[in-house]
Amino acid sequence: MVSFNLADYELVEDRLARAMKEYPDLRIVTEEATSPEDRARGYFIVRSAVFLNAAEQADGLPKATGWAFEIEGTAGANKTAALENAETSSLGRALKQAFGGKGVTRQEMEKVQRFEKAEKARDWVAEAKLLTDKDRLRLLWGEASKAGAPQDVLDQVKAHAEAQAGDK
Repeated sequence: MVSFNLADYELVEDRLARAMKEYPDLRIVTEEATSPEDRARGYFIVRSAVFLNAAEQADGLPKATGWAFEIEGTAGANKTAALENAETSSLGRALKQAFGGKGVTRQEMEKVQRFEKAEKARDWVAEAKLLTDKDRLRLLWGEASKAGAPQDVLDQVKAHAEAQAGDK
């Protein structure tokens, strides 16, 4: 698991306030780019565009853009607000591209924490038992291994995969 201090990262709202102070006519357009198939999987994709003024916006020439992706139902705010989190993340990325900043935002690092927590809580064995395709089982084993699943869990996933291979 990655160790970091969230206090070392800048909030999107701080990045936005700094940009608006320098460019009072700043305009931001966010749009959801989620397909119906993505939404059915609980995925949200958002694009933000930063324009320094009305003329840039009218010409369709953003100073910068940013994209973000979130998965609904994972830990933290994504249980109910994945779309909103994706919008905030895309805005933070676009502002970084337009004006610089201290690397990724605090919200992006919170996303890392949420992902790590969700991966740690996954029931790898139960997921394996739902699969019959050996390639998908290999992928699942790889994900579990990368996420730091205990050896006994990895062994159970492997045993299920071997049992499936024996049935064919």
